[in-house]
Amino acid sequence: QVQLVESGGELVQAGGSLRLSCAASGIFVSIRDMDWYRQAPGKQRELVAGLTSEGNTKYVDFVKGRFTISKDNAKNTAYLQMNNLNPEDTAVYYCHTRRGGMHYWGKGTLVTVSS
Repeated sequence: QVQLVESGGELVQAGGSLRLSCAASGIFVSIRDMDWYRQAPGKQRELVAGLTSEGNTKYVDFVKGRFTISKDNAKNTAYLQMNNLNPEDTAVYYCHTRRGGMHYWGKGTLVTVSS
């Protein structure tokens, strides 16, 4: 059974930083593409960053230079380091992966950025 558990979200002031974690079980992050999505109130869920099993990264334009996706294979955990946060980054952040054509999501962690 695949489980993804996000943590690290909290209230932070604009300009601050947070590191989100995604602890995985039932899969090995070392051989899976791992992604972070977010969903702001009243908006659709959107991709934020992705990390392939080969180590290639992709970021959407609005987080380039501010966010960094990574993973620790020994801890079987993916991370999203977020710097220089602004109120527009307020959202629930979700970890995502795929295996055998199935999509797996965590329950999300709330990030709130105050101005």
